[in-house]
Amino acid sequence: MLAARKQAGNQAGNQAATIPLHPRVDFPEDPNLPELPRLFDGDWVWQAAREHFPDLDTAPGQFRIRQFSHIPGRSAVVSYFADWDPDSYIPSEIINFRLERGKPPEFSRYPQDRQLPGLEPAAHPDTALGLLNKHAFAFPRRRLRVNMIRYRPGSRAVLRHRTGGIKLYARVVRPTALPNLLEAYELLESSGFVVPRIVGCWHEGGLVWLSEIPGKNLRQLMRRGRPPSPTGILDSLEGLWDAPVGTDRRAFDLRGAFRRAMRTFRHALRNDDLALRLLEDVIQRLDPFVRSWQPSTVAHNDLYDDQLLVLPDGRVAVVDFEETGPGDPMLDIGNFLAHLKWTSCIGGSRKRDVSGAYYDQLRTAALDRFRWSEYDLNLREAICLFRVTTNTVRRPSQDWLKRTLDSFRLVAERLE
Repeated sequence: MLAARKQAGNQAGNQAATIPLHPRVDFPEDPNLPELPRLFDGDWVWQAAREHFPDLDTAPGQFRIRQFSHIPGRSAVVSYFADWDPDSYIPSEIINFRLERGKPPEFSRYPQDRQLPGLEPAAHPDTALGLLNKHAFAFPRRRLRVNMIRYRPGSRAVLRHRTGGIKLYARVVRPTALPNLLEAYELLESSGFVVPRIVGCWHEGGLVWLSEIPGKNLRQLMRRGRPPSPTGILDSLEGLWDAPVGTDRRAFDLRGAFRRAMRTFRHALRNDDLALRLLEDVIQRLDPFVRSWQPSTVAHNDLYDDQLLVLPDGRVAVVDFEETGPGDPMLDIGNFLAHLKWTSCIGGSRKRDVSGAYYDQLRTAALDRFRWSEYDLNLREAICLFRVTTNTVRRPSQDWLKRTLDSFRLVAERLE
């Protein structure tokens, strides 16, 4: 890669350049993080990146924001795609910038991530093969192919490892979070869900390998017009909700999640009076429920369509499970419905019809089966939709403010 950069020419990298950054967004300043506005200035990001990574001697054609995470007054992380001119034959890279109050700014390039020590060795084929041989089982001596599926800087990543007919998924978390993930896995094993098999674990690296499940992603099935009946999902969930509740398992922190979303919105919208009025109205209506909520059973606690696979025999598998623990059955369904509602009303037009239809099917099936109060389910759907709305800030677009207001109105509709 370094050779490709040099062949593209040192001159371009040494000259001052205007590097576009997409999307163009304007979030309020944070007095405790004075450099925050610079993270949305492509030229500043480029110059700072060059200082940290000397081999970046050719200016990219653009930066694209992957994710933006902000805890007002405390920290901010922006993850970018750096895209070079196609004629330079330089692949896109992921570059991350972290600000933390009272600490110097920090740059990193995927797969380097000091909070995920297992990520870099798991992302390179040669070292990943060595890890598999040491912590899973002996692999034939052949080239390993690695694909990044998901990555949230400083938090978690999912990689696909393939060699021959062997296909595994490597989940990388902070080493301190690995015991929690393994405990959640044990709870799912006793449920009605199919779960991938753990084939290896590297505790010091926060890395666990899971077998691939030969199923179809539920979200993709919906988009193809072939969604399964909600019955199989409800059957599996009922088995999970009936599992014994352990006394030492950490409960889902609904209040903390609500407060984090609330702080994010109050900062991002503080210069818009209309948005703040809508926000405060929603908060006042949700807050009493959040304060009174208590976990009642084991639950998934982050269930939605993209985390489920449908097997050829009709069984349902869950592939993301680290939040599993004491929770609330109706909150599981409310979260699922909130994601479907978000997709059908805020997402692209191609997705709207299929997500909206499945929303109606799942909601009706759950209310008929469990005889829940519509009002109680609406409350849970509303709080989950409020949390999902943080996507407008975490994955910003030029119309992020309009999308935020539209989503607040959906929350208000659920509370009527």
